[in-house]
This record gives sequence, C-alpha cells and structure tokens, in this order.
Amino acid sequence: MKIDGVFSGGGIKGFALVGAYQEIERRGFQFERVAGTSAGSIVAALIVAGYRGNEMNQLLAELNLSEFLDTRKRIIPFPLAKWFFFYWKMGIYKGNELEKWVEGKLAAKGLRTFSDLPPQKLRVIASDLSNGQLVVLPDDLVKYGISPGSFSIAKAIRMSCSIPYFFEPVKLNSMDGTNIIVDGGVLSNFPMWLFDRENVQKLRPVIGIKLSASEYEHEKHQIKNAFQLFGALFETMKDAHDSRYISRKHAKNIIFIPTEGTLATEFNLTDTKKQALLNLGKESAEKFFKSWCY
Repeated sequence: MKIDGVFSGGGIKGFALVGAYQEIERRGFQFERVAGTSAGSIVAALIVAGYRGNEMNQLLAELNLSEFLDTRKRIIPFPLAKWFFFYWKMGIYKGNELEKWVEGKLAAKGLRTFSDLPPQKLRVIASDLSNGQLVVLPDDLVKYGISPGSFSIAKAIRMSCSIPYFFEPVKLNSMDGTNIIVDGGVLSNFPMWLFDRENVQKLRPVIGIKLSASEYEHEKHQIKNAFQLFGALFETMKDAHDSRYISRKHAKNIIFIPTEGTLATEFNLTDTKKQALLNLGKESAEKFFKSWCY
C-alpha cells in the first residue's frame, strides 16, 4: 500500500526514525511522497533514494558520528581562536562533512539534484533568517531565482540540518543578496501540514513519525537564568507552529517516539545507545499499528 510520510527533526535522536521506518516497511507500506526536517530530512532523502530499512541500519552502524564535527583549522595560535571563528562563522562546526556524507550516499543510488526525482517526491524544511520565513525545498527556490531541478539534494539536507550555533548556517545567494539559512526546526520541526490539511482531500494515507512522547505532553520549561531562557526560546520556536496545527484528528496518524534522555547534539552516541534508539523506533511503530485504521 502506498502512503505519504513525514519525519520530524531531532538531531542524533533521528536513529529512532530508522527503526520506525523498518517496521513500516516490514508491514508492506511504500512511501509515495515524503517530507522532513533536519534529521527527518536525511531519512526522507534516503528513502526516496531507494534505501531499504536494513541498508539504512547498516549505514548507521558503519557511521562515525564524530566525523561530522568538522571544526575550522585555526591559524591563530591562542585558546580564544575558536570563539573568534564562532563569532564570524556563526557555528562551531562547518557542516561540510555532513553534506559530503549525504551526497555520497545519494549518489550511490543515482540521486544528485531534485531533477532526478518526480515533482514533490521529496520536500524538506529550512529557515531563512534573513527574510524571517520558512522555506520548503525545492519548491521555494524559485523565489530566490534558483531553478529547483538543478539544486543539490544534499545541499538542501545540509540547510535543513543547520542547527543554530552548532553548524554554520548556509549562505544562499539570490537576486536580492545573500540569505542566511538554518535548521528547519526553528520554524517547523514536523511539517505534516504539507500533506494533511483541513478541508483538503488527501491523495493517500499520511503517516507522521515524530520524536516526542506526545504532541500534548510538553515538559514545562524551567527558566531561572539567561541560558535557560535561550533554551526555552528555541524550543518554543521549534514546536509552537506544529503544536498549533496538529489536532486530535491528525495525532491518530502519528507515530510518537519518546526519546527523552538523548540530546539532539549527542554526537558521541555509543553503539548501545544507537541500537536502543533503533529499537525504540520499532517498538513505537509496532504499538501504533495495533490501533491505526486508514
């Protein structure tokens, strides 16, 4: 049976998305169209490239996450040099290795640009801070004077995964200058609204996979200092848009995966914890399908 799928962001916690995908695949479902943000955009891209669940599992098993932490070489020999680069580059890590990894895995299946895919087969979310707006890739590239078909899929994934201050933002040149693009989770961490909208007939069933225990259970933020204020601000921006959109009607089509206890930037994740996240994704999907009706 063909379905559409949406994968949420969540950084390293995205290992759980692969576990859920394996269970979805095992039950005979095939994704016709997919969308995702951040880590979810990576999984979505691998799906449209043709990777099976067991292949993804193998890719992750072989993956050395620390390789993605590509700092800039410093020619200034003093401890504060990294903060100097952080100030001007706006991120601790370059993010180039992440893009190269995605590019290589997609190229191995014959995917390079969006022209290699049917229209709307894959859409990912990014955030344009220069213009203060959400960006759907590749659809919105025309607004920047860029041909959607010629745009690199790996570059789009890199844009969607640019966690603010962690990875350097992507600078997208357009007709009106340079635009600073960061993680799509800043504005929409779970873009189920792309496929499942009120008063719009769906083409096929839509299943969302979200890295949270429930859309309606949100731990109250403890704000007692400036750092906690920043964290709460970022989390609110990340979740508020999607929380307002998703109703009980939509929630019945969402696989919720409770990944509390794992940080989105935990790039030193052990093999044991990787497997635990994969298993958690599978178990959450199994539980979902016991009651799901389409």
